Amino acid sequence: MTDATLRPLLEGGDRRSIARSDEVLERVRARPELVGELAALTGDADWLVAMRAVDLLEKFAHEHPDWVEPHKRLFIGPLADSDKWEVRLQVVRALPLFRWSGAELRRAEEIVRRDIAHPQTFVRAWAADSLARFAEKNPALLPDLERCLAQFDASGSKALATRAREIRKRASSE
Repeated sequence: MTDATLRPLLEGGDRRSIARSDEVLERVRARPELVGELAALTGDADWLVAMRAVDLLEKFAHEHPDWVEPHKRLFIGPLADSDKWEVRLQVVRALPLFRWSGAELRRAEEIVRRDIAHPQTFVRAWAADSLARFAEKNPALLPDLERCLAQFDASGSKALATRAREIRKRASSE
């Protein structure tokens, strides 16, 4: 059951709009117990509502990971296989923000490795960034990461080449 005050704020517009997500952000900040209601909206029949709910959960995962931790499995479930790149983007951005157990960690790493080849540049770039974050704790991922960064360098995409440089710079400063 979702809070009837959240869903209407996430309805309407198109994939480029955020509807009234800022109001939802403020309501949930004021009442963290609404995170569960927001998590429930990730399964909404209206994909725009679901996408905005995922986007907000990802924002809260950065701000208050402890609020989202009880719902983190959403990010390794069916949402991770969405046919909407906007949802996949939020998933790959959120994955390294959580502590995962063995099987969950393997699934999270599998998702970011898979999405490095996603057709949407934003998803690819953030998947690589997340793979780099996972590789900080699991050096066995470094060969995959290096292959990815080399592909980004050779891709002809300024955005991907820039992301590769940023990942390398961050890795060398840590």
